Amino acid sequence: MINGVTMKINIDDYLLSALKEDITSEDVTTNAVMREPKSGIAELICKEDGIICGLEVFHRVFQLLDEQSFFKTEYKDGDAVKDGDLIGFIAGDIRAILSGERTALNYLQRMSGIATLTNEMAAELEGSGTKLLDTRKTTPNMRVFEKYAVKVGGGQNHRFNLSDGLLLKDNHIGAAGSVAKAVEMAKEYAPFVRKIEVEVETLEQLEEALAAGADIIMLDNMDNDTMRQAVEQAAGRAELECSGNVTKERLREIAEIGVDYVSAGILTYGAPALDFSLKNLTPTE
Repeated sequence: MINGVTMKINIDDYLLSALKEDITSEDVTTNAVMREPKSGIAELICKEDGIICGLEVFHRVFQLLDEQSFFKTEYKDGDAVKDGDLIGFIAGDIRAILSGERTALNYLQRMSGIATLTNEMAAELEGSGTKLLDTRKTTPNMRVFEKYAVKVGGGQNHRFNLSDGLLLKDNHIGAAGSVAKAVEMAKEYAPFVRKIEVEVETLEQLEEALAAGADIIMLDNMDNDTMRQAVEQAAGRAELECSGNVTKERLREIAEIGVDYVSAGILTYGAPALDFSLKNLTPTE
């Protein structure tokens, strides 16, 4: 569930921007057929099996167009849904229902698709000590929604943005001159409460990061054999994260290697939308 205050502070601006993208001056079609306010109700129907996510966001879109809109559902984010399920009813001014339909469905479909894929991939890690993480490979202006969907699907969030965590990647290391120098500079600059994560591509860089005192080390695009050597070499001196070319098919093998985390950009950039429809709009007055 998204807290009401959190929703208004963090997402209303995004929702309004999406509505403005779809309605630059007026909804000419709706205004043509609906000249006066009139109450109505429509059914939200699921058209694919998956995990639903974004129900409150779906409703909030209509509330921004009609404060009196009402959404009735017995489902909650994270529930499994099936093709043909009647998810609920949206009621209110018919003009708001018509004008907000596509924007509301876009959010619900996108977020549910991410939650569904995340759920499938998280299942591959069940019983292991490896946690599934997302990345910053998100759709512009959709990050808050997409990362929420990852959590609903059973994954965990990596840093939210560049202000949220310290991660020294290859170009930061190149700018600093070396892994050791980058870690040294990060320790001088960042508050002591911040963990320092370093991306490495070779076992030599791994050893340099360990010697420099990195808290977390990202093993970038390593094959399984090299990762096994990395886990043995690290010997618990730092937490290890696997990243790069992570697919659902590789997850069990990666978990068996013994890394602490596996981050997968595909959770947000590769998830197909889950299909829903708003149907059977009927006047109620």
